[in-house]
Amino acid sequence: MFSAQNLSLLTPVLKRYRFRLLLGFAALLGVDLLQLLVPRLIKRAVDALEKGTASNTLLLQCAGYILLLAVGIAVCRFLWRYLIIGFSRLLERDLRDRLLAHLLTLDRTFFQRRTTGELMALSSNDLAAVQLATGMGMIAAVDALVMTVAALAFMAYINPLLTVIAVAPMPVLAFVTKRLSAGMHKRFTKVQEQFGALTEFARNAISSIHLLKAYTQEHSQVEEFGRMGEIYVHHNLKLAVIQGLLFPFSSLIGNCSLLLVLFFGGRLTIAGTITIGDFVAFVSYLFMLTWPMMALGWVTNLFQRGSTSLGRIKSVFEEQPELRDVVATEPVSLKSGHIALHGLSFSYPGQTDKALDDLTVDFSQGVVGVVGTTGSGKTTLCHILTRLYPVDDGVYFLGDRDVNTLPLATVRNNLAYVPQEATIFSETIKANIALGKMDASMAEIEEVAKAASIHDEIMAFAQGYQTRVGERGVKLSGGQRQRIALARALLLDRPIVIIDDGLSAVDTETEHAILQHITAYLQGKTCIVISHRIAPLAEAAEILVMDKGKIVARGDHQGLLASNGFYRQIYAHQTSSSSRQG
Repeated sequence: MFSAQNLSLLTPVLKRYRFRLLLGFAALLGVDLLQLLVPRLIKRAVDALEKGTASNTLLLQCAGYILLLAVGIAVCRFLWRYLIIGFSRLLERDLRDRLLAHLLTLDRTFFQRRTTGELMALSSNDLAAVQLATGMGMIAAVDALVMTVAALAFMAYINPLLTVIAVAPMPVLAFVTKRLSAGMHKRFTKVQEQFGALTEFARNAISSIHLLKAYTQEHSQVEEFGRMGEIYVHHNLKLAVIQGLLFPFSSLIGNCSLLLVLFFGGRLTIAGTITIGDFVAFVSYLFMLTWPMMALGWVTNLFQRGSTSLGRIKSVFEEQPELRDVVATEPVSLKSGHIALHGLSFSYPGQTDKALDDLTVDFSQGVVGVVGTTGSGKTTLCHILTRLYPVDDGVYFLGDRDVNTLPLATVRNNLAYVPQEATIFSETIKANIALGKMDASMAEIEEVAKAASIHDEIMAFAQGYQTRVGERGVKLSGGQRQRIALARALLLDRPIVIIDDGLSAVDTETEHAILQHITAYLQGKTCIVISHRIAPLAEAAEILVMDKGKIVARGDHQGLLASNGFYRQIYAHQTSSSSRQG
């Protein structure tokens, strides 16, 4: 069964649909009670036949009652299926929605620990297991309980001693079920974990298909996927051993009870202790009791699977973002796009080395370039500015306000960010550009596309802006993806624009031209352009040089060339490399 801790995850849904559930279980009880009346009618007819008092009228009357009961059973069965199975689907939908909403609140450290495949398994396989447990599992459990109690009561009414004999094998079934189900939780957990690993491997292979083909790794990928599939089957077979034992053993116990009833009940009938009608009714009730015994293993399996899966889902809900949000008591408006860092230091979780070390810098209106070698902290600086990681109080100010006193949405709504890796969705080009401003007009979209030097290339497609770009923008080149991402950021028209090497896939001349084209959009804005190439930043108002997480120099292009050897060395290396390539 579900633990109380895990069940708390379902409590809001259970409360919301409580009346639907009550009606559903009322219909289920109706089915059980109506079924229990059928053997009584059969007993009446059989006893009348035995005594020779039966008549056509009596038999037709019994048949008519049975027919009415059958109609009532059919109606009630439809109702409980619609209401309770429908509830399980609503629960699955609501839980999936809550899971996605919660995932969107979590930060980068969580997604560095959990793979996409694992999360996909939670929202598919695990949720399906919970749905089955709260649907058919719950129905079967309640049905089995009601039928067991009611059938035993009717059997005891006919003959208490025969009832005791009939249920004598059942403690053995309870003991065996408890022992077998003890290992089911652990084995099903391994099944679900391996399913997550399989999903992640398949996702990774499909998303990297071009690289795998380029390196002729198709055969090795198939072999590895096959190996992982064998492990998945192995875990499933170990689970199937328990499942395969529970149902047959339940059936065996049920048949043993039937054998005892036939032997001892037959003797009681011969002795005249009970009538033939009583014996037929008793056997009918025993058959009703056999279903709960046979269902016990199946229900146990469903609940164990559902409980395991719900526990895995609950572990995600227990995750909390390290970056705590602030609830605004009143509307917050920032006076400017001014950014100030005062002694900012930062280390990634689990690392002791500082990615940023005592940064003190102001970013005001105008273009500020940031350059440095790989690993110097440029991208980390972008992650901090866009509030992807927490910072100490009093080190990061936005518009003269400590960012830790501002809601995350307020900070991010003042930023337009173009990351190194442009994220493109499997949508139209228009939808990708308008991601942050879905109500943008076509004229606005075309204007920013022209500024990002991508409009002509878009129009070269047969469907223009309505072209669907495929999974992760597979139809586009790296440079096209980056420029679409830049157009997306420009469309937002926010006071702060951060471009983190977002034009690395285009050549130096194109990058320089794009930066000149977007000048009109940057008027009155704070623009931070991070680039591994110095030449396109030559006209920036100020350039920061980073090395090992520190700002080692700052100034304009000519001043840095004259005063800083590190900057001069980078510039000389890049210009000489460009000359050789030319």
